[in-house]
Amino acid sequence: MSSRKKFKTIEWTDDGVVMIDQRKLPSAEVYPVFKTYKEVAQAIKDMVIRGAPAIGIAAAMGVALGVRRIETQEPKDVEIAFLSICETLAATRPTAVNLFWAIERMKWIYERHKLESPKVLADVLKKEALLIYSEDIRLNRQMGSYGASLIQDRSRVLTHCNAGALATAGYGTALGVIRAAVEQGKHVEVLADETRPFLQGARLTAWELKKDDIPVTLITDNMAGYFMKKGQVDCVVVGADRIAANGDVANKIGTYSIAVLAKEHNIPFYVVAPLSTLDLKIANGEGIPIEERSPHEVTHLGDNIIAPQGITVANPAFDVTPHSYVTAIITEGGVVRPSFVESLKSLKSQ
Repeated sequence: MSSRKKFKTIEWTDDGVVMIDQRKLPSAEVYPVFKTYKEVAQAIKDMVIRGAPAIGIAAAMGVALGVRRIETQEPKDVEIAFLSICETLAATRPTAVNLFWAIERMKWIYERHKLESPKVLADVLKKEALLIYSEDIRLNRQMGSYGASLIQDRSRVLTHCNAGALATAGYGTALGVIRAAVEQGKHVEVLADETRPFLQGARLTAWELKKDDIPVTLITDNMAGYFMKKGQVDCVVVGADRIAANGDVANKIGTYSIAVLAKEHNIPFYVVAPLSTLDLKIANGEGIPIEERSPHEVTHLGDNIIAPQGITVANPAFDVTPHSYVTAIITEGGVVRPSFVESLKSLKSQ
């Protein structure tokens, strides 16, 4: 098992923030350098990097990079510039709460060091961004350890979108559970939904698992029910971009449909996410903002048009799975089962 050694999702360097360009996978493995916070913000918006934890890390590094380039020494002007950096990064993706969590954490550090020189301030913000990065890997492995106990030997696991090393600092949430189970010596086979329209399952999840030599079969999104009915799915494991206080889960579009199918076929439906993905300020999924993306993602495959020109297109990037369809939520604090309200509140307060 060595995919984390073969590629890095994101990395801080003296030249800037390096990210693997996920739009080009699996055809090309390219690592552009983003030298300004505006370039980092654009990379998040354009999905060079995606996945809730990875977006948070990129935002934190973007803040640190931006402050490093502030030229003024006047504290008031530094504060204005800092807040502008944060606002730019916060405006990139509305659904993934880790983005806002990371920015708020950087603001907390700023408040405690804002009277320091800009150089000292930049250094402490860089250290915090790197701490968020290293914490993410540790927490993912912890979640993997908890979640692996739910995966039986010879399991066939269905997953949707990509919640692996590419969506995090390097180990994965949903795929981290699968990796941990394999590392424990269990034989696991994965069914990966292609995940239209951005094809994260086909392009990213399949790529990661193939690198790890974990058996994976790619299926189209409308095949999940077929394989469930044939008894070829033992459990579903997915990630999350935001989880409401009652356990409602926002994840990549199509997740809700799979959850409904899983419940109909009595198949466990597991959600894997760090505590930073919990948003206890939102009572239920109705309050989670859903990002609407470009129609081009639906009407085109690459540069090839696959729909009539001028057709009306809807492209919500996420949907919300009600908590009643969720068997358990796996976090670094442990495995949480219904009812979720008190247990999630208790975990978040730890």
